[in-house]
Amino acid sequence: MTETLALDSDVRFLRGVGSGRARLLERLSIRTVGDLLYLFPRRYEDRRQLTAFEALRPGTTAAVLARVVTVENRPTRRPGLTLVRALLTDGKGYGYALWFNRRGVDRLLPPGTEASFYGPIELHRGKFQITNPDVEVIDEGEPDSTGRIVPVYPATEGLSPLWLRRLLRQILPQALPLLVDDLPEEIRRRRSLLDLAAAVEGLHYPRDGDHWRACRRRVAFQELFLLQLGLALRRHQARKGGLSPRLTPMGPMARAFLDALPFPLTEAQRRVVGEIGADVSLDEPMNRLLQGDVGSGKTVVAVLALLAAVDGGFQGAFMVPTEVLALQHHRRLSALLSPLGLHVVLLRGGLPPREREENLRALEEGRASLAVGTHALIQEGVRFRRLGLIVIDEQHRFGVLQRGALAGKGESPHVLVMTATPIPRTLTVSIYGDLAVSVLDELPPGRRPVVTRKVESKDRRRLLSFIDGQMREGRQVYWVCPLVEESETLDVASATSRHEELSRLFPKRRVGLLHGQMASREKEALLAAFHEGAVDLLVATTVIEVGVDVANATVMVVEDAQRFGLSQLHQLRGRVGRGAEESYCLLLGDATTVEGRRRIEALCATGDGFRIAEIDLRLRGPGEVCGVRQHGLTDFRVADLLKDGKILDEARREAQDLVEIDPSLSRCPRLRDGLYRLYGEGLDLAVTG
Repeated sequence: MTETLALDSDVRFLRGVGSGRARLLERLSIRTVGDLLYLFPRRYEDRRQLTAFEALRPGTTAAVLARVVTVENRPTRRPGLTLVRALLTDGKGYGYALWFNRRGVDRLLPPGTEASFYGPIELHRGKFQITNPDVEVIDEGEPDSTGRIVPVYPATEGLSPLWLRRLLRQILPQALPLLVDDLPEEIRRRRSLLDLAAAVEGLHYPRDGDHWRACRRRVAFQELFLLQLGLALRRHQARKGGLSPRLTPMGPMARAFLDALPFPLTEAQRRVVGEIGADVSLDEPMNRLLQGDVGSGKTVVAVLALLAAVDGGFQGAFMVPTEVLALQHHRRLSALLSPLGLHVVLLRGGLPPREREENLRALEEGRASLAVGTHALIQEGVRFRRLGLIVIDEQHRFGVLQRGALAGKGESPHVLVMTATPIPRTLTVSIYGDLAVSVLDELPPGRRPVVTRKVESKDRRRLLSFIDGQMREGRQVYWVCPLVEESETLDVASATSRHEELSRLFPKRRVGLLHGQMASREKEALLAAFHEGAVDLLVATTVIEVGVDVANATVMVVEDAQRFGLSQLHQLRGRVGRGAEESYCLLLGDATTVEGRRRIEALCATGDGFRIAEIDLRLRGPGEVCGVRQHGLTDFRVADLLKDGKILDEARREAQDLVEIDPSLSRCPRLRDGLYRLYGEGLDLAVTG
């Protein structure tokens, strides 16, 4: 071990590690001593009261301490299947351990070896058998291998849990005193939290279950508190960033727009419009998140927010993540607002230079009331005369800096961010703790649930007959593939080959092809043709996942559906069911993985986007759902956003209270330093999260 140990010391200089094992540790995201301290056990073995063979019960999982009597490789009749069986004794009785396809077990466990065996218990020919157990050889010289709760660490190839435990036991005495407890003492006292070093030590070596829970609560609170503190500081910075314009909710333009709509607003839409109106009437910048399932009417709410800016004498900007969505919103807003005398410009990549220059001049001179665009809106040459409000759609697809750059085009403009990906409450609080939240939890009247069915490959002919019947009745069809071109390594459908095939199968139908590699003009023309009914069947990639709205489209076929995420499948399903006719989402393919089957079963079972989001969170974890990786949620070592709602609420209250009384954290310099180490320049951004 190095003479002077520090939390940022490279692990390769620890005794017994070296450069080779350091590379293996990096697979576990461990590069420093501090990383190693926070490598917590994946489970524990309670070796205080060892279970004898005679006390085992079939159908349970148990740990047994035993000596190997014999070990043998046994032949099997199935090619590629190997079997190793060991006869074990604990001094009072005998049992077996059995492994399938675990090469090298016989060399690890020669006769006479004492080890712990942990796994499911079965009764086989009158003797207990542990199938595919985890094994840890007992070192007689290791003081903590028996008679206590023993940590079992995650293994990686070349590093055993036993080696990791020895390494942790080696560094803990010197490394634990180096931990700096950033949490203010009064918060620790108020929330009855352990000292950080004691909690970290207890997670490695808990005395009992209650002690482990107290240690886990302390570290989880720390992780959630730091996140909530960062969000609270950013919200405070946004509030003090300058006076925002007082806009005019439900002014003459907004009322004229509502009068022209062919349907009334839902109760949920009216409630959310009121919440936004209350915000923009103040000179404090609005920072609000609007959540709504597919088809809940977010766009109408967004337009009314933008018209509050126009009625107040300001301009509005509407930023979306894809060109396809920008084209659709621009077409729709122009059709709705041009009769009111409003000029809506489009900014996206690939605009002809003359059109782009004219649109930029119209914004800068104030002749254009609204701008719709992609990230092209944040380019350097884009200037607004009086930007009062911005709307950011599918906001999790934009980074913090991109959103900040758009807000910087005006003087503290109001900000509304929207998502059609419903977000579980715990994630909403964690990611968007610096935003007020509105929810559209009601669909417009007359919307019928989309019939969702799994279609196996063997039923493909029946599927083709069904969509032919739909097209004969004048309906339109989407057919989504995971790839644009054929792949040599993946056996999945490509949009180009499927387009060729379907064009041959339906020679009298107009079959279109849409994907992200096409030129902007081609995409624009094809979307317009599909919207006007000039294309019967649109073969596409997930470029149509968000926002495409054609009421006459009643069938969504998703090929190789098991390759799509659950929330993504729900978004694709949301492209149909927008008219009065029965609509269908047909998931084509044979799910070959457990996860793929679960996703498809969940989608067929419910059309509730919030329920689907909860299931997706459980299946994939918070690091993958809703693009939250950019928010640092995957850095949690202990906190679990599904299980720690109560701890999260406590951490959020403490963070908000602290920022209210000490927004510069001047009384807590260690906490401020720790927060900046964690989030860096992100704390300097007075923008929405």
